[in-house]
Amino acid sequence: PKEPTVLERQVTQPVEQNLKGLPMACDFGTKKNSKGVKETWVGYKRHISTTDGDLPVSALLTSASLYDSQVAIPLMQITSARIPYGYDLADAAYCSEVIREASRSQGRVPLIDHHPRAGKKRPFEPHEAERYKIRSQVERTHSLLKDAQGGRQIRVRGAPKVYTHLMFGILVIAAEPIMRLLS
Repeated sequence: PKEPTVLERQVTQPVEQNLKGLPMACDFGTKKNSKGVKETWVGYKRHISTTDGDLPVSALLTSASLYDSQVAIPLMQITSARIPYGYDLADAAYCSEVIREASRSQGRVPLIDHHPRAGKKRPFEPHEAERYKIRSQVERTHSLLKDAQGGRQIRVRGAPKVYTHLMFGILVIAAEPIMRLLS
């Protein structure tokens, strides 16, 4: 029998076991930027789940080399334990039928951009495309963390210290939408 993939195992495992399976070592990460140029860095990768209104709900820190899609299911598990929500919005890095099915099985609508690996890109329905525009809020949260809260240049070593540094930044970012809600 075929060995189940990481995503297929994550669907059947509890969140604690999924989190233990994520690598936390400092290593090299490579990603293409918006202009298609490869950028390489040494360190970690942060993953954030936000609500409408730019309120961060969940955040994880992993090795820089980890594929984004391998964090989707644990992040969904953490977020759904904290708040009820109806949509899972994600970019093409999270394009996987396993992730879509995991979202549907929890009663949510997966709005995950299609990655045209083998063929033509599947477009969203018009109402889905309108809802998907809100995904830019998580990009705004990442940008705030990097540019305004010191997430671009971290001067500590070790995953626990880096995670603590980033979480203080996320705490500050979360304070603004909470204050808007209270006023």
